[in-house]
Amino acid sequence: MTRIVTALTVLVVAFIGTGSTALGDNRIANQQARAKTIICQVFEEDCQEALRVSWCESKWYVWAQNGQYIGLFQMGSYARSKYGHGSGAWKQARAAKRYYVDSGKDWSPWSCKP
Repeated sequence: MTRIVTALTVLVVAFIGTGSTALGDNRIANQQARAKTIICQVFEEDCQEALRVSWCESKWYVWAQNGQYIGLFQMGSYARSKYGHGSGAWKQARAAKRYYVDSGKDWSPWSCKP
């Protein structure tokens, strides 16, 4: 009986461990899907270009960071101070749109291009 309980415990622990990774992956996938929707709502007719740039920059992850560059569009400290920033996709996309428009809608501020 002890072996059965031990084996069952191992299976439950293994399943829970696998499930937590799957749940984490689902949360990231859901956050990415939400970010894509928001980016398109903010960038409107330039949605596809904005999606390509933001995927290259952050994989649509609002918490992406590379040194001073953070967020969906990996904006640096100067750009964030001038155009804004926030922890969510709405604020990050709106700030990037302001930067994009101010730069002449040519994506020149970003290393990733559409």
